[in-house]
Formats: sequence, structure tokens, C-alpha cells
Amino acid sequence: MIFDPDFTSSFLVALLMGVFSSLHCIGMCGSIIGSLTFSLSPEIRQNKKRLLPFIFSYNAGRITSYGIAGATVGLLEVLITFPLGEAHGHRLLQILSALIMTGAGLYIAGWFPRFAYIEKLGVHFWKKIEPYGRKLIPVKDCKHAYLFGMVWGWLPCGLVYAALALTVASGSVLQSALTMIAFGLGTLPAVMGVGVMISVLTRLAEMPSFKKIVGLIMIFLALFAAFPSLNPMAIMPHTMHAGL
Repeated sequence: MIFDPDFTSSFLVALLMGVFSSLHCIGMCGSIIGSLTFSLSPEIRQNKKRLLPFIFSYNAGRITSYGIAGATVGLLEVLITFPLGEAHGHRLLQILSALIMTGAGLYIAGWFPRFAYIEKLGVHFWKKIEPYGRKLIPVKDCKHAYLFGMVWGWLPCGLVYAALALTVASGSVLQSALTMIAFGLGTLPAVMGVGVMISVLTRLAEMPSFKKIVGLIMIFLALFAAFPSLNPMAIMPHTMHAGL
């Protein structure tokens, strides 16, 4: 099977972006999950086994919204590349996404705080849907937690927008959606862990040295976005095919 280098690169990079960016943003995610858990009954909050399904449902809703956002951005790729030609337009989007990812890495490391201004792009839309999230409080069951997560998945976040910039060059609407789902899955371990080990994760996320390491990793991942051929997932299948 021959993998599309652009897709495998965007999928892999988005997954790793999710892992590292979620550790940086654990404070924001933790406060949202705190709102969710605080609205639950004491019997559920004090029982980890009963609490985890609610946290998982919330995250499933959040990742669903990421997938919808990715599909929407995938549609924009067609409009952007059409006037420039598919090859030139796609290459331009790859470079643009790499630059935005680099900005996100510099932001995480503390070297480019103005990157946070990118979050203003989604403020207007967020103001329209945020009231629907409030109506779901208090959360009564896992269905409500899922819907709550879908609303909060649209919370303005510069790192989510950096992931969306990556999806625009992934190749198709389906691949754009899958790339954003990969980003969401990357955030899952840290965000799910908030309910179990919040103090440890918070201390780790607040360490300046840790932020710089994560920022540098994000900048390194931007290379995969700019040069998909560097991705081992793309190189290995072609090598195996040639051997056959």
C-alpha cells in the first residue's frame, strides 16, 4: 500500500502536535473539565470509575468538533488552490502551515507572545455558540457531556488553529477531517489525565524549561509540514514498493 506523503505527514505531525500542545494548554483544558466535573453530583465526582466516562464523553465531543472543523478547512483548500493551480497552490499551503506551526512553537516557548492574537479569529463565532454550552450545565449524563464537549471544541485556541493550518494541505476533505481527529487524539492522554493527576500535569506545564522544549519540538515538526518527503511513514512504503 502506497501512502500519500502529504496525508501521512499531516496525520503524524498533527498527532504529535496534539500530544505536546495539550501539555502546554493543560491549564485551559483543566478549567473546562473542572466546570464539567463540578456540575456533576458528589457521588460521581468522588468516584473515579464513574467520573471517567463523563470526561471521555466530553473529549469525544471535543474531538468530533475538531473533525468537523478539519473538514470545513478541507473545503477551503479547493477554493484556495483552484486559481493558483493544484501543485503550486498546495505547495504554498504547505509552506504557510509550516510558518504558522513555527509561530505556535515560538509562542509555547515564550518567544512570540503575539501569536496569541490569532485566537481573535474565532471569537465572534465562539460568542454565538458558547451560550449553548452553558445550557448544558449541570451535566446530567454522558450524552450531555458529549454535547458539552462539542461546544467547547470551538473555544478559540491558537494551537488548534495551527493544527487547522496543517490540515489545509493534507490533500482532501476526508484527510483534513482525519488530520484534526489525529490532533484531538494526541491531546487525549493529557486532558483525560487532568481528572486523575491534575497537580502533576499542572506543575509540569508551568516549568519554563519544559515550555521551551515543547516549543522547539513544535518548530521541528513544522519541518515535516514544509517537507512531507522527510516523513518516514511516506518514505518506507515507497521503498518497500520499489523492492517488490
